[in-house]
Amino acid sequence: MGKKILLATVSVFVLWSVLDFLIHGVLLRTAYEATASLWRPMAQMKMGLMYVTVLIAAFMFVLIYSRLITPKTPASGCKFGVLYGIGVGVGMGYGTYSVMPIPYSMALTWFLGTVAEATLGGLVLRMFFREK
Repeated sequence: MGKKILLATVSVFVLWSVLDFLIHGVLLRTAYEATASLWRPMAQMKMGLMYVTVLIAAFMFVLIYSRLITPKTPASGCKFGVLYGIGVGVGMGYGTYSVMPIPYSMALTWFLGTVAEATLGGLVLRMFFREK
């Protein structure tokens, strides 16, 4: 694995982890508390697994961009991020909403948060991958 891919993956992972904390730990805190019966108790949460899933998603995000997206411009990074975010966010937000009794505001926030995270991730990729 190349150094650029590794550094880009770590950067996107850190960005997404910080944004996840803001979205889920701050913005949606009261929504999670109101729907506590749907989630594992904090002591049973598998946070290590959650971080592994974010790391794998960040790696795949970086790998897809680095190998498949051309040209590598700020606009292409942004477009890639928006499209990736919509694709993943629809499943996360509205796919979950379709099968679980979560508030609509939570589904919408999951969707928009995922689009925002991926868009910002696409812009971060520009720091690592540039056309020569």
